[in-house]
Amino acid sequence: MPTKIRLQRRGKKGQAFYHIVIADGRAPRDGKFIEQIGIYNPIAIPAEIELDFDKALDWLKKGAQPTDTVKAILSFKGVLYKNHLLKGVQKGAMTPEQAEMKFNAWKEEKQLKLSGLKKELELSLKDARKKALEEEKKVNEAKAEAIAKKLEKARLDEAAQAAEAAQAEAPVTEAPATTEAPTTTDIPAQE
Repeated sequence: MPTKIRLQRRGKKGQAFYHIVIADGRAPRDGKFIEQIGIYNPIAIPAEIELDFDKALDWLKKGAQPTDTVKAILSFKGVLYKNHLLKGVQKGAMTPEQAEMKFNAWKEEKQLKLSGLKKELELSLKDARKKALEEEKKVNEAKAEAIAKKLEKARLDEAAQAAEAAQAEAPVTEAPATTEAPTTTDIPAQE
């Protein structure tokens, strides 16, 4: 019976998560399985992986073949590297203590790298939020400026209309006609 380590889909449309299972290679994807050894949620950032390390290693030793995605997950968690080191111990290339030391050193290095990546991700998210806030602030200032200009224009228009109305209501007084003093040429000479 060719056993496979593969993903079994769960969750609703657009929000999938997967169980990592040991199943007969001939069984359908979501059909019968022998054992569940973990959970994989690719939607979370970063992706969540829960894996029973010892069971996965045991099934690899028994000859279960992982699918490509599960192989990447097992590699990420170190199961494949541990299996590789244990094969070296069986062949006599190293002692179990040396294999354990190499694996622990790899694990520590991996943890440091992951913590650095998490910090970078957090900083980039903070920067993105900060930039978005600054952009929003600029947009709000531009809107406030436009509203202030509009209000100022409306106030000036209102003042102009009030002045025109005041002029229209004021009684129109005609200036008295000025009579010109007769000039000497206009006055008839008296003799």
